[in-house]
Amino acid sequence: MSEPAGNPPIPPSAVREQPVHRRFPDVRPRRLRRAGWGALAAAAAAALALAFVPSPYVVETAGPTYDTLGETEAGPLIEIDGAETYPTEGELRLLTVAWYGSPQRPLSWIEVAQAYLDPADSIIPLDAAFPPDVTVEESNEAGQIEMQNSQQAAVAAALLHEEIDIVSDVRVAGVIADAPADGVLEEGDRILRVNGETAYDVYSIREAIAATDGATTFDIERDGQPMTVEVTPLVEGEQRLVGIYPSNEFTFPFDVDIQLPNVGGPSAGMMFALGIVDELTPGAMTAGTDWAGTGTISALGDVGPIGGIVQKLHGAVDAGATHFLAPVENCGDVVGHVPEGLTVFAVDTLDDAIRAIETVATSADASALPTCEGAGS
Repeated sequence: MSEPAGNPPIPPSAVREQPVHRRFPDVRPRRLRRAGWGALAAAAAAALALAFVPSPYVVETAGPTYDTLGETEAGPLIEIDGAETYPTEGELRLLTVAWYGSPQRPLSWIEVAQAYLDPADSIIPLDAAFPPDVTVEESNEAGQIEMQNSQQAAVAAALLHEEIDIVSDVRVAGVIADAPADGVLEEGDRILRVNGETAYDVYSIREAIAATDGATTFDIERDGQPMTVEVTPLVEGEQRLVGIYPSNEFTFPFDVDIQLPNVGGPSAGMMFALGIVDELTPGAMTAGTDWAGTGTISALGDVGPIGGIVQKLHGAVDAGATHFLAPVENCGDVVGHVPEGLTVFAVDTLDDAIRAIETVATSADASALPTCEGAGS
């Protein structure tokens, strides 16, 4: 078959699709690959080593919860002897927080990173959780004193709510060494007034100290002798501290025993008071609804702020609570952190808390009850 007329055929040897470049052996890519793998391995080893280096943080998370209408392994959480009590329903659950990590067992960076990803956890500096100038024994002792004060104030608040007369006595349970009160106030001093305000309980003392700039005046009784002393508080952040452990010594007309082993701090006060009121009042306050809440309580029924509110919100949901009572002063930390399925009401007093519970119990319109969103926080 002949070629078509026109240009002469191109010899096969002249046909090329791409220019051809001659290749020569080159050992550089292999060396670079070896170096890259080595760098990657070194980086991984460094990251792994760093992950297990002790961090200067502890993790705050939800701790155990306890129903003040129920029992612990020690028996009924609240037991009243000498007064008529009534059956209860539902739950009034107090909440705690737990810390992971300590100076003796610091957390690794991996553990801190895991907590960072969990909305129920908070990461706080180790020194904030365990101040270097406070021993573990001192911290535990302070927590137990606060728990005892909280229980006593809760009983007082509940009985006063029920219009039952009580007698109160506030004393210095201990003085922190080198604190402003060291050498001025003594263990056993009876505190009568602070800056002219009657010292009805521990919380009234704290409020009086916080409300006054400069020196704080204490009217006390020591060994039966009245005297007046002054202490200039130490200011730490927003707190004014004189360095004493005050204790409540109330006299009640009947026995109210609160059993909650191995838990310290004052934040269960409001829930203790609610449990006592419920037992002393005919009819079940909750009507079977499961509540949780937190807040300090004064003998006069004022509810105060606490720490770890976000962790306690998650602890409430984990325990099955559907309604939550939060101190008004904690609302700034509540907004934006409420887990799904939990309705939160803001309270400033024991009366506020009782009103919220009874409104929900009677299926009344709860839309008028204060919430943290409505508290301007």
